[in-house]
Amino acid sequence: MSNEEDAYILVVDDEGAIRYSISKTLQRVGYQVHTAASGEEALEMMRHQEYDVVLTDIRMPGLSGVELLAQIKDQAPDAVVILLTGYASLETAIESLRLGAHDYLVKPSSSQDIRNSVSQGIERAHNLKHRRVLLRAIRENVEELTGDKGEAEVVETKAKAQAAGTPVVTPVTTMTIGPLTIYPGRYQISVGDQPIDLTPTEFDLLLYLAAHRGRVVPCSELVREVRGYTLEEHEAREVIRPHVSNLRRKLKASGQNPNIIVNVRGIGYRLSEAS
Repeated sequence: MSNEEDAYILVVDDEGAIRYSISKTLQRVGYQVHTAASGEEALEMMRHQEYDVVLTDIRMPGLSGVELLAQIKDQAPDAVVILLTGYASLETAIESLRLGAHDYLVKPSSSQDIRNSVSQGIERAHNLKHRRVLLRAIRENVEELTGDKGEAEVVETKAKAQAAGTPVVTPVTTMTIGPLTIYPGRYQISVGDQPIDLTPTEFDLLLYLAAHRGRVVPCSELVREVRGYTLEEHEAREVIRPHVSNLRRKLKASGQNPNIIVNVRGIGYRLSEAS
């Protein structure tokens, strides 16, 4: 369970009374709550403060809540977004969840519903941060296994060069997995001279499979460690399948065998290094 005093919440709504009401509801249980009157103001605040959860109205002048959600996923991918609306529709709910919203609440929501959704959102946000730390450790582990220069050595080299007053040339750290060259930090891989751009989820999925090559990874583990939340295996399979399909499509478009990612029916996925 997360500590409320360590959780920062941002409430975004163009109606002052709603901002005030939701803020008081959350402050009463100990959360640190800030407010913004527009999507644009929210993005500016997020440049200076890291938030665990953002509650935002969908219909606002200027940037809508759904547009804000998309920009938050680019700017602060570990922040959990809860959408609020007085005009519920199935299409909007599906689109919001597809874009990565944690929850979709219809106004006026009870104080208990808001608190429950925020509490679950904070737990998910902390899981996402834990996942980032884990994946960073995996990257470093894979780099070490493949003989590449680690990040600490790169930082040390740059510091020495700056102290000596010489130009700093940052080496490109790469790792090789079978026929693939992986560029940590760029969300990019390449086959030969052809670069392939990946989404953060596709990249982290590939890297997790690479770090655990030699065994079949269950879909529930992939969702937990790559996406940051827990699902039953059959549900996790539906979440992971489209990301694997996109990865295979991009590999095929580059002329690479898409079956480098092997589906072991009923169990999960493993990475094959066969070219």
